[in-house]
Amino acid sequence: MIIVKTAVELEAMRASGRLAAQVLASVARSVRPGVTTRELDELADRLIVASGAKSAFYGYRGYPGNICVSVNEEVVHGIPGPRIIQLGDVVSLDIGVELRGFVGDNATTVLVGVTDPEVLRLAEVGQQSLAAALNMARAGRRLSDISHAVQRTAEAAGFSVVRDFVGHGVGRRLHEDPQIPNFGAPGQGPKMKPGMTFAIEPMLNLGVAEVEVMGDGWTVLTRDRKPSVHFEHSVAIRDGEPVVLTCPD
Repeated sequence: MIIVKTAVELEAMRASGRLAAQVLASVARSVRPGVTTRELDELADRLIVASGAKSAFYGYRGYPGNICVSVNEEVVHGIPGPRIIQLGDVVSLDIGVELRGFVGDNATTVLVGVTDPEVLRLAEVGQQSLAAALNMARAGRRLSDISHAVQRTAEAAGFSVVRDFVGHGVGRRLHEDPQIPNFGAPGQGPKMKPGMTFAIEPMLNLGVAEVEVMGDGWTVLTRDRKPSVHFEHSVAIRDGEPVVLTCPD
């Protein structure tokens, strides 16, 4: 069942989304050579706690970090630790917060002095894929129109979309129905209605679409070990354009 939020719930989700976006922006500004992924996690923790919220990720199904930090060939769910960020790294940050019973979930990819034109283009197309998906998130459209927009944009540029991990509904829980793949034919699935809230998150790979999970049970790698990027917004369906809940202002 897809949950339709009330006006009061949507306003509460806007607050959690705003905080998630503010924390993401602050952590992204701190990504630089010499910083460890654990230090980024600790910064996020301080910011979240200072705002009276808590990480939506910590302890979720046993996840040990406050945020996810995935570097280079790591697609998603990278566990923060002693790894030191290096010049040329592709660093994906995924941050979710729970504030007053509602979750805001967003992600971005930071390029640390990257000069490879194909990696630069991968990140650009990742952002374009998210924009294309958001444009499809409208009342009256079918859910798979979002999925198809990501796939069409990514593959037209010569990149692949991850199929094993997907976007999702979001609200009182981090993961609500429905799942939102980043691929598929348009015009399928339920019609979107005002009050539905989704986390839309394209994951694009420079090489093949296939991925595998490391022995830690969390970190997802591209099978060919080529770079990956990840972008995400939480959005609310309204009459007309969707409302992006994860905006810092």
